[in-house]
Amino acid sequence: MTTISPAMEQAALDNVRTTLFIGGQWRPASGGGTLPVEDPATGETLTEVADATAADGEAALAAATEAFASFRLMAPRDRGEILRRAYELMMARVDELALLMTLEMGKPLAESRGEVAYAAAYFRWYAEEAVRINGRFQVAENGLSRVLTMQQPVGPCIFITPWNFPLAMGTRKVGPAIAAGCTCVVKPAKQTPLSMLAMAQILEEAGLPAGVLNIVTAKRSGDLMEPLIRDPRARKLSFTGSTEVGRQLVAQASEQLLRMSMELGGNAPFLVFEDANLDLAVEGALLAKMRNMGEACTSANRFIVHEAVAGEFASRLAERMGGLTVARGTDPAANVGPLIDASARDGVHELVSDAIGRGATLVTGGEPAGEQGYFYRPTVLRDVPADARVLREEIFGPVAPITTFSTEEEAVAMANDTEYGLVAYLFAQDVSRAFRVMEALETGMIGFNQGMVSNAGAPFGGVKHSGYGREGGHEGLQEYLETKYVAMNLGSTPVTP
Repeated sequence: MTTISPAMEQAALDNVRTTLFIGGQWRPASGGGTLPVEDPATGETLTEVADATAADGEAALAAATEAFASFRLMAPRDRGEILRRAYELMMARVDELALLMTLEMGKPLAESRGEVAYAAAYFRWYAEEAVRINGRFQVAENGLSRVLTMQQPVGPCIFITPWNFPLAMGTRKVGPAIAAGCTCVVKPAKQTPLSMLAMAQILEEAGLPAGVLNIVTAKRSGDLMEPLIRDPRARKLSFTGSTEVGRQLVAQASEQLLRMSMELGGNAPFLVFEDANLDLAVEGALLAKMRNMGEACTSANRFIVHEAVAGEFASRLAERMGGLTVARGTDPAANVGPLIDASARDGVHELVSDAIGRGATLVTGGEPAGEQGYFYRPTVLRDVPADARVLREEIFGPVAPITTFSTEEEAVAMANDTEYGLVAYLFAQDVSRAFRVMEALETGMIGFNQGMVSNAGAPFGGVKHSGYGREGGHEGLQEYLETKYVAMNLGSTPVTP
């Protein structure tokens, strides 16, 4: 594996624009302000990007509104070809984009390369879906009139993306929006704006018309985005982030009755039954827990393991997690990078300390790591009591709390005992039981004998306080389309009520 030199890091930073992208133009914030982008592995500033004002946000929405009038009429094949070119450009620049992501977010380079491929897959998928937008024609039930439906783009969209998957969460929204003929204003997380700015450069190079995509970076999201969400020109809001913030955005969006897609928090149960293939379960657990250092809404948050196999599962998982290398993401040996900031690291440690204080057994880890940056050692806890905060709150870190069950009914009750319902993982070999459990789980997604559910061609989303709407697959495209119905009197025979 290539050793990353300081010169290579600087080149990756120099290749990305750090100003706002509005109406096809790169320009500084109207107030001249900037905000620093920090390397979470060192705490040092990598670069600075523009700090947009409310006036910049208004200009971005105005550009999106103006562009929508013509972009909605662009041939579907042409929209698809733009996305296809963007996919090819991303794949040609995997290493450069991955390094940029690792620098600003912290994940190991191997994971960053994986995210670039995953992010690009949304452009490829929706490049193919752009030409499959259709309606239907049928004879009405009375036999006299006809029913015609057509699908049309929703309109200008507002996107707010998170820091944990800074490229993929952008393409997952922007890809279907472009395929449908929508325009958008995107506000990336303040911690990780560089990946989104790089995506904008790629779409610009791919031939996306001016104003279709607008990127505004800012230190204070609420001051910038609330006026746009309340603006009657906006027609859709899509947000990925915490449930707490999601509730606030839903309240704001209710004023204009915006279409909404809310991908919010999670508290994923990872169920291991006594007949599970433990080799498969441990591998799945490692993936479901340690992907992105545990900083994922789909991360396994609660390990609910049958009492007959809990001891062996815990020891095997602890051995694997304890053997991972914690280091800066540019280190070729790194398996685990830093958490995003000091607050995240300290919050994870509070949850671990609370669980141990309530009687949980520490098997491995349990403390911060490194002399600088925001690292935390991969941690396994056994016999975690039901009142521990780590079982109720989203951990967003490399911590695996294990609790046990004795019956199928108990396992399902424990899994559903949360306000969240994004994803669950289920490991078992009895297919009849597996289907009973899958039907009973209150989640939008399930990983059956596998530790990952993310797939550009599949609908991603949750239920309960994990939000609503779907991203990815055919269902993700529907989020950006309105259905128009036409009742047709063909004129040959009078239509009576």
